[in-house]
Amino acid sequence: DPTMTSFRRALLAALLAAASSPRISHASADGTCPGGGNDCRPASSSPGIVHEPLPYDPSALEPHISSETFSYHHGKHYLKYVNTARTMIQGTDLENKSAEEVLMAAHESGNSILFNNAAQAYNHAFYFKCLKPKAEGGGGKPTGPVSERIDSNFGSYDKFRMQFESAANGAFGSGWAWLVEDPETGTLKVMSTIGAGNPLTSGLRPLLACDVWEHAYYVDYRNDRGGYVTAFLDELVDWDFVNSNLG
Repeated sequence: DPTMTSFRRALLAALLAAASSPRISHASADGTCPGGGNDCRPASSSPGIVHEPLPYDPSALEPHISSETFSYHHGKHYLKYVNTARTMIQGTDLENKSAEEVLMAAHESGNSILFNNAAQAYNHAFYFKCLKPKAEGGGGKPTGPVSERIDSNFGSYDKFRMQFESAANGAFGSGWAWLVEDPETGTLKVMSTIGAGNPLTSGLRPLLACDVWEHAYYVDYRNDRGGYVTAFLDELVDWDFVNSNLG
């Protein structure tokens, strides 16, 4: 494909490279973890597709996102995507690959069912890392290098915010709002994807994601998606994580 970017070529090269070390996920066939809980982090350097633990206590983001929301969102929805993707790739060349590699392979091969589950596993793991408690610096205007990059690319944080809110609130049905970076030009932009859509398939690097599927906010906000998006930006964004994703 002559339009394939070098970023996508690199992902595919990694996928087709010699098999990496076997994954040791510590998870049973039904996705549960020894001793209970959802912490099934792998023991090897190859992450595979696993149900990553929340990077904070489930009650740490209250009142903006409740532990009840996390019990469903992280404990059921995200887990289902992980388990379905793992079942589909078991015994294949993709079994020990990361969610990023699997979603790209599924996208290139046209396997929409595998793509949806692997992409949602990736999207959710990424989204949960985009959040941190207000008391620890979550939300508000960006800090670090991304602050200057946002000013340079959008004109100001307020202009970026308008675009991000529009993408999040305007995504029809279920989807995602993203801040992404073009790895070839360094340009930042805002975009939305529908369903399990992911910027990686367009050769773009995800920096920040806001989940606007109803299961992300309905317990706490009912149908007020706008209120949830406002809280996401004002109270919850982990700009340190966003900075860590910059190329």
